[in-house]
Amino acid sequence: MALSDIDIAQAASLKPILQIAQERLRIPLEALEPYGHYKAKIDLAWLNKQTGPNGKLILVTAISPTPAGEGKTTTTVGLGDALNRIGKRAVIALREPSLGPVFGMKGGAAGGGYAQVVPMEDINLHFTGDFNAIALAHNILAPLMDNHIHHGNALGFDVRRIVWRRVMDMNDRALRSTVVSLGGPGNGFPREDGFDIVVASEVMAIFCLATSRKDLKARLGSIIVGYTREQAPIRSRDLNAQGAMAALLKDAIKPNLVQTLENNPAIIHGGPFANIAHGCNTVTATQAALKLGEYVVTEAGFGADLGAEKFIDIKCRKSGLRPDAAVVVATLRALKHHGGVDAKDFNTPNPAAVEKGLANLERHVNNIRNHYGLPCVVSINHFSSDTQEELDLLRRHMDRLGVPVVVARHWADGSAGAEELAHMVVKLAESGSANMRYVYQDEDSLWDKMKAIATKVYGAADISADSAVRAKIAKLQQDGYGHYPVCVAKTQYSFSTDPKLRAAPSGHMVNIREVRLAAGAEFVVMICGDIMTMPGLPKEPASMRIDIDDDGKISGLF
Repeated sequence: MALSDIDIAQAASLKPILQIAQERLRIPLEALEPYGHYKAKIDLAWLNKQTGPNGKLILVTAISPTPAGEGKTTTTVGLGDALNRIGKRAVIALREPSLGPVFGMKGGAAGGGYAQVVPMEDINLHFTGDFNAIALAHNILAPLMDNHIHHGNALGFDVRRIVWRRVMDMNDRALRSTVVSLGGPGNGFPREDGFDIVVASEVMAIFCLATSRKDLKARLGSIIVGYTREQAPIRSRDLNAQGAMAALLKDAIKPNLVQTLENNPAIIHGGPFANIAHGCNTVTATQAALKLGEYVVTEAGFGADLGAEKFIDIKCRKSGLRPDAAVVVATLRALKHHGGVDAKDFNTPNPAAVEKGLANLERHVNNIRNHYGLPCVVSINHFSSDTQEELDLLRRHMDRLGVPVVVARHWADGSAGAEELAHMVVKLAESGSANMRYVYQDEDSLWDKMKAIATKVYGAADISADSAVRAKIAKLQQDGYGHYPVCVAKTQYSFSTDPKLRAAPSGHMVNIREVRLAAGAEFVVMICGDIMTMPGLPKEPASMRIDIDDDGKISGLF
């Protein structure tokens, strides 16, 4: 019987994290803050003093997610281990998992099989407390605002135009829309309100884009919490809240260092979702890894239409980062899904379905090469049910596009199973062929930016919005936010806004349902289709399988 991911992780031979830091990254003891034996935070002051050339940056992305699972994080870890195996000093840079999917449907985000970051239980649960700190920093702003209104409202809040919602790191559909301040005059002015999940919080976005404590505090102060009757914005700094918020993030802002199953260094920090936020780990962590390693392997959430687009158009635009190559992860099972096959038949050979599903992979590859300007390799995460006929069909198709294909077996074999992928990534990265470019320019209008993403990346015919949403976009443009990038909140399962449309739909309309200004993060969120910024739990949540025995051993995490 094959071992589960958690069984493999619990059987791993971990090294003390201080040893990993000193021997592999040359970080002195005084620059480390241990969280137990196998986790540590890296001091920002020490990181800021590091000079010298940056390593090569490798972006791992994927085709549109399917019930089969693509293994993007597993590939990121396996590739990082393989690069170290072939003699490159590589560092992995990942996002922290949210408890929403851990206890919901997706499960954890620490990789799988023999390509995992550890300690897996800690990473998938509370880790070093960063998400709790982010939630507290976000939520302290809400009572400060309500308290100001209760004590005279000197800033002139229009209680009908309060936009700051509360957050929690759990899927809870009952909290999407709420009413607060019931119970009489002593409890404030009743109004409609609601909760988002922490990974959709603007504080999370700010946390991941900030480049220093000073930048963090300035961005926190720029958050718009509400408007006056004259529709003038009221910001966090008007409540003098930014100092307290930044203080709550005092330790969280320091990157977290852990290791892989093969005792290679991994930095895990920040974790916005890519379907409702910008889907990338912190700029601080990525820049730190580039100073510490020859190669940095990072990922962007979900497919190349969401995570990779935001990595390029938001994270790289804001930070100056430039990837040297990209890896597009796919599985034959996922291609069959996009070819119309049901989950129960994923393991049945079906070359015709693979060929039909290749349309999804081809569009993602086209986006990476022709819209983002990066050389890429397709990495097939291998399953025992894969047939040679199906693999040969895939290779022939991608050969016609001039894109290399590598079959990777890191899930089963660890770094040894990803050596070929590592060599291909080095070849692409050192070719100097990367010419990263944005999907749109700063000077384009907000409407045109959204249209460019929809038509170029999603294959849509056009975008649409009702008159109220159009008016809000026009108002944001008029108020001076038109130079901000656009962050699309949309289903991850399709290029369209309909999660049931598989493969590569074309000619569809992308409807903008809602627009939110993230003035501190400095982007405009376009919420499209039925996507929710507070997810719900599935009929049988993953939490039902999670348990702990009398000796403290956790089971059921995946």
